[in-house]
Amino acid sequence: MRIFQGFVAACLTLAASTQGARAQAAADFYRGKTLSLVVSTTAGSSYDLMSRNIARYLPKYLPGAPAIVIRNQPGAGGIAAVNSLFHTAPKDGTVFAAIQGSVPFEPLLGTKEADFDARKFNWLGSPSAELCVLTVWGAAKVNSIDDMKNEETTVGSSGANSNPSFYARLINSVLGTKIRIVFGYPGQPEVFQAMEKGEVDGHPCGFWSALVSTRPDWIRDRKVKLLLQYGPEKEPALGATPFLSDLVTKADDRMLVEAALAPIALGRPYLAPPDVPPDRVAALRQAMQDVFRDHDFLAETRKLGLFVNARQTGDDVLARIRGAYAMPAPIIERLRKLSNQ
Repeated sequence: MRIFQGFVAACLTLAASTQGARAQAAADFYRGKTLSLVVSTTAGSSYDLMSRNIARYLPKYLPGAPAIVIRNQPGAGGIAAVNSLFHTAPKDGTVFAAIQGSVPFEPLLGTKEADFDARKFNWLGSPSAELCVLTVWGAAKVNSIDDMKNEETTVGSSGANSNPSFYARLINSVLGTKIRIVFGYPGQPEVFQAMEKGEVDGHPCGFWSALVSTRPDWIRDRKVKLLLQYGPEKEPALGATPFLSDLVTKADDRMLVEAALAPIALGRPYLAPPDVPPDRVAALRQAMQDVFRDHDFLAETRKLGLFVNARQTGDDVLARIRGAYAMPAPIIERLRKLSNQ
């Protein structure tokens, strides 16, 4: 027993020594450096605000305390930034990015512009997961998902290939609802305004975080009806609002829903290019998790109307991505058809 205990102690000592050496190597590299945090959206977006807040706190936890600058690179819904990160960005740990949760799955959906392999990136983690709510205005005729199977319900969306349109078609496919999509709205805020004006009945994928932060009176005064929630987990505040995954009974439909909800589950992921030295990846990952737990960072994030509600590690993010890409071919084909209509 003493020999075994001695062996365990030696292993732990060696592991601690190795970790210490890696941390020192990362500190030596990062000291005096300026890192670029690429944000795949325009300045002022929620992704941009979250990233700027993270950039303020990250030097506190990253070995060597390097400076961090934000570089916005919008284009093609985030694809342009990820293509650049995959092919041309330095692979030394000085460049990393914040992207929309849908972007890693664009190659899976057959998007030709997405010239990268999402499974080869060094995923650093995510501070949150999103939850979508199918929301209709209080005056809408429908009061439940069952009503929506018999009564046509109009929802607003930007275009045929946008996320709200994709999820509206998904709900129709697996639940048999009669959702009709009205295109032409620039984004979620404009759809919300259209609901208030009576132009459309609702929004198929209103983020719960956005509803709470931008339309609290809708919830408080019951101006809207929340008919369906979907995402990685149920939101306790939504009470008895049905959860999509609970309503799906067929095995292939359940796999389809699991794969389709992966982008929502990723929330706001951060990643570094492939082939970054492991000690620098480990340092970035640990620093991210430390920031996500920092009390001052969390307080500042709340002031911005943002959420840190489901911290995920880099391994968590990669597991979700690999799970979607490993789906059977017929499921992937259904995903592609839903995405490209």
